Amino acid sequence: MVKITCDSTADLDYLFREKNIDVLPLIVTLGDKSYFDGVDITPPDIFSYVKETKVLPKTAARSEEDFYDFFRKYTDEGTEVVHFNISKSMSASHNMACNAAKRLPGVYVVDSANLSTGTGLLALYAADLAQTGKSAEEIYNAVCSRIPSVQASFVVDTMDYLHKGGRCSGIAKFAASVLRIKPTILVKNGAMVVGKKYMGSFDKIILKYVDDTLKTFDTPDLTRIFITHTYADPQTVEKVREEIARIAPFLEIIETKAGCTVTSHCGKNTLGILYINDGDRANHG
Repeated sequence: MVKITCDSTADLDYLFREKNIDVLPLIVTLGDKSYFDGVDITPPDIFSYVKETKVLPKTAARSEEDFYDFFRKYTDEGTEVVHFNISKSMSASHNMACNAAKRLPGVYVVDSANLSTGTGLLALYAADLAQTGKSAEEIYNAVCSRIPSVQASFVVDTMDYLHKGGRCSGIAKFAASVLRIKPTILVKNGAMVVGKKYMGSFDKIILKYVDDTLKTFDTPDLTRIFITHTYADPQTVEKVREEIARIAPFLEIIETKAGCTVTSHCGKNTLGILYINDGDRANHG
C-alpha cells in the first residue's frame, strides 16, 4: 500500500479529500498568534489582517518531529509514503521532511520545485499511479522525471503584498499602480521570478495571459489544468475557463482557491493557470 501526502501549500482544496491525499498544514502567524494553514485560518483572515495592520503574515514549516509523527501513522501500518513539499528554496519544509523520512522505512520525499497547484499536479499524478498499484519507489521516480515540465505561473493584480514583503521597490510599486502594470510570476528552477508584464485592467489582461501561456508552453498533458486564484471574481474565472477550453482540449479544468502561503506573498485577486507541459503539441486552431 502507498499513501500520497502533501504539505498544505499544494492548494488542492476539496481534492485532498476526494483523492485521499493527506495533508500536513504549515504554520501561519498573524502578530503573536500562530495558526495551521487551512485549518483555523483562511485567506480572508489574511486579507482582513493586512488591511487592518498593514503588516504581512509570516509562514513557517513544521518541525522534523511533526513530520516524523505524521509519516509514522502510515509506516507503523506497513504503508509506504510519497510526500510532496513546496520548493525547498521557498521553505524549510522539505529539509524537515527529509530528516524525518531518514528515521522511517518506506518514506519518499519529493521536492516539487514548485508551489500551489504546481505541487498539486504532481501529487495528483502520484495518486493516479498509486491507484494502478505502483510501488512508492516507482511513483517517486516517475514523479521526479516530470518536475521540470510543470508550468506554473500567476498574474498579480496588486503589487501591495509584494512590496510589503520586500519583493519589489516602492518605485516599482508606484509605476505599476500608475501604469496599471500586472506582472506575471513564474516558477523557474524552484524559485519565483518576474515574467511578462501586462498593462491594463485585470479582467482584460488575464485572457491575454492565458492565451500567451498556452501558446508558449504548447505541449500540455491534457489530463488536467488548474485555474488557481486568490478569491478572484467568479465571472473572471469563468471567462478564463472558457478561454482555456477554446484553445486546448483539457479533459479537466479544475478551479481551486490558493491557500494562505500564496495569499501571504501575492495578495487578493492573483490568478494563474497551471499544468504539466510534457504531452503532445496542442491544437491551437
